[in-house]
Amino acid sequence: MRWAADTPTRAAGGADTRAAELVRAAVLADLARRVVADCGADVGLVGVPDPGHRSGPAGRRTAGAAGEGPAGMVLRHWAGTRAALLHDLAVPSGSGLGGKALAERAPTWVSDYRAATTISHDHDAAVSAEDLYAMLTVPLLHDGIVHGVVYASLRTVVPFGDVRIRKVTELAATATRALARAAAWTAPAVAGPVLQGVAALTPREHEVLRWVATGRTNPEIAAQLGLTCNTVTGYLKSAMHKLGVRNRVELALIARESGLTD
Repeated sequence: MRWAADTPTRAAGGADTRAAELVRAAVLADLARRVVADCGADVGLVGVPDPGHRSGPAGRRTAGAAGEGPAGMVLRHWAGTRAALLHDLAVPSGSGLGGKALAERAPTWVSDYRAATTISHDHDAAVSAEDLYAMLTVPLLHDGIVHGVVYASLRTVVPFGDVRIRKVTELAATATRALARAAAWTAPAVAGPVLQGVAALTPREHEVLRWVATGRTNPEIAAQLGLTCNTVTGYLKSAMHKLGVRNRVELALIARESGLTD
C-alpha cells in the first residue's frame, strides 16, 4: 500500500512544496465544511496519514509489515464540532470506524456508533463528547495512494441512505483528485487562457485568492481584509469567471500553478 505521506515530493523547490501543502490543507478543510453544508451531517472530519504513528490506544502496536507504510492517521480538519476531543486525535489503522475504512480501503458506516459490534470502541470518549451516533467514513483513495479518510457524523440514530452515501463519496472523489494533482506537481505549466485570466485579476481579487488558497472561509477573509462577506463573495465570483473555474478547490490549484501564493 502506498500512502500520500510516503510519496516523495517532486516539486522544484521549497516554495513549491509549501504551496502544495497550503493547497492540500485548503482542499481538506473545504471537504470537512462541505460534508456538513452539502450532505446534512452535523460534524465533518478529515483524517490524514501519520507516518510517525505506530501505536494504538494503551500503547498497543498497530504497524503492519515492513514497507506497508504508516499504520494510522490524525484528525486534522473538522467542521461542526462542539468539543475538542476529536481535534488532532490519532487513529490507528483498524481502530474505530475511520481506522476500519483506513485498513479496508472502503467506505464504512453505522447507524449507531455506540451500539455497533463490528468496530472497536477505542475512541468512545471523544465520540460521546460530541454526542455522535450515525457515522460514515470514506477513504480518500487515488491510484493506490491513500490521502486520508473523511467522516460524516450525525447526532442522531439514523440509517445512512444511498443518497447521503453517494454525496459524501462524490465529495471525497473530487477532493482526492485535487490532492492527487497537488502531489504530482513538478514544473507547473499554466495554459494561455489561465495566464490571461490571472493577468486580468485586480489587486483585491489577487489578495482574496491568496487567502482562499490557505483554506480561509469567506467570513475569515472578510475579517482579515476589513471587507464584508458579500464583497469577498463578489471578488471570488469575479476571479472564478476570469480564470474559468467552478469552485474554491480549482481556485486554490490555479493560485498555486500560476504563482499567486508565492
